[in-house]
Amino acid sequence: MLQKAVGETPLFCIEAYRALHPELAGVPLAYAGRLDPLASGSLLVLIGDECKQQEKYHGLDKEYVIEVVLGIGSDTGDVMGRLTPTMPATPTSEDFRAIAAQLSGTLLSLPYPAFSSKTVHGKPLHTWAVEGRLHEVEIPTQTVLLYEMKFLEMRTMNAGELAVRAIAKMNTIPPVTELRKAIGNDFRRGDIRADWQAFAQDYCHAQYTIATFRVRAGSGMYMRTLANEIAKHFGTAGLCFAIHRSKIGILHTIFGVTFFRQKK
Repeated sequence: MLQKAVGETPLFCIEAYRALHPELAGVPLAYAGRLDPLASGSLLVLIGDECKQQEKYHGLDKEYVIEVVLGIGSDTGDVMGRLTPTMPATPTSEDFRAIAAQLSGTLLSLPYPAFSSKTVHGKPLHTWAVEGRLHEVEIPTQTVLLYEMKFLEMRTMNAGELAVRAIAKMNTIPPVTELRKAIGNDFRRGDIRADWQAFAQDYCHAQYTIATFRVRAGSGMYMRTLANEIAKHFGTAGLCFAIHRSKIGILHTIFGVTFFRQKK
């Protein structure tokens, strides 16, 4: 299990590990369960012949710690998307505890993020999105069990500081220069930076709530979609300000105690 940093791709993470271990030269390495570039945390790495068994790792449960900003939406569900800001919502800690309890133990049917690798008509959704053709396809949904969601803390941040931190997160990702990836136009970062700068000016006096949750869910649940689902319960939009995958494994409950048996 490796720890991927914000700004790294999973491939960069495992190749950096290979570079530190000469004995792995020429040995196949693969990861099971990708993480977005802006997400951090546990990355399960397969070595050698185990790479051929990748499918048996696809259904593992996950635990995340996520930060959700209320009052701002984006087309990616995180800070690296085109923004749709609104005035902030002001829930209390009790409100967040209530929604966490309400969603815990439920089967959630949520749409795949428009910017995801889910294939529709032979092409990933993110390709449909960057081509401006998302309206031509029906975005599929996924149903995943949310074992437990626990509210941890909340804080507020003004629009200017949110923008500075969001842009700093985007800057951790190296520029995309490969021609085969040119359709993404470097993740549209020029336009997205402009969105955040405009947000900082237009909402300069507003304070936005950031709520932190620990989420234990079955395989396949996108935290970016869950963030917006949480926000909907408060009548607003939401996005993931931070995503950290803390555990990968098989979730067990014995005598009322839930724990992970982690994969090594």
